[in-house]
Amino acid sequence: AEITEQFERDASRSNEGVVYFGAEKRLEDRFRNSSDHSMVLLGAQPAWNPRSWMQTAESHKSLRAQFNRAINKGVTIAEWAPSDAGNSMKLRRVLEAWLSARALPPLHFLVEPATLERLHDRRIFVATRTQSNEINIVAFAVLSPVPARNGWLVEQFPRLRNAPNGTIELLMREAVRTIAGEGASYVTLGLAPLARNVPPQHLDEPRWLRTVLSMVRDHGRKFYNFEGLEKFKSKFGPDEWEPVYAINRGSRFSARALYAIAGAFASRSPLRLLVSALTNEHRNSGKTE
Repeated sequence: AEITEQFERDASRSNEGVVYFGAEKRLEDRFRNSSDHSMVLLGAQPAWNPRSWMQTAESHKSLRAQFNRAINKGVTIAEWAPSDAGNSMKLRRVLEAWLSARALPPLHFLVEPATLERLHDRRIFVATRTQSNEINIVAFAVLSPVPARNGWLVEQFPRLRNAPNGTIELLMREAVRTIAGEGASYVTLGLAPLARNVPPQHLDEPRWLRTVLSMVRDHGRKFYNFEGLEKFKSKFGPDEWEPVYAINRGSRFSARALYAIAGAFASRSPLRLLVSALTNEHRNSGKTE
């Protein structure tokens, strides 16, 4: 409470608004009954106890099948030291190829272009495949610490188009197996925006905002597959889905706050982002044709 009050006082001196993006339970508890703050549900993040997930994964028929597909194709997983990963041009080429296949330009918090920067406190697991006596990197995963919960966030799974089926599942298994063996008690795959796998929320969201978010989910899939991302995270069988919010200083959630969130994601004008996304989508559809 003391920190949020100081933060908002500083913002007031500069005549700036305040939005807490990606807020979870601690900030939800802080502001849920506040008359001068408003809250909107952004989506949810799947969460597990690593040890229980390992037991679930080994007994889950479809996950076991995916593990075996990757193993049978010669995929192996190894953890790399942060210094080796940060200096690896091979990993950067995998990341660049993955980013270039996205319809949207890189979005912070969703498709982070700086995945291989500032790795000193992160874990990097790399999937390789041996073909014709040549070892090729086909995918990797980056884990960031969640210190207050004794756990880890699996940020992204950059991968090549020709990565064998089951590669991502095998990456997840080996990463979770490692942190479970070290005593971690929490792991999450992070926010699934506009997820529907979330407990009922009693929020006083403006009607216009509910309409906008519903339209984005239903009609924005050509740019970002929100539903597909939620299904991907669901298949790992989360112990629970934790709601994630945007909390605005103000009695009503404003269009200005929504515009500010879009700008933070894009690191540019949201209108410029939309133009860029439309251009990329047209270019990619041209390649397909």
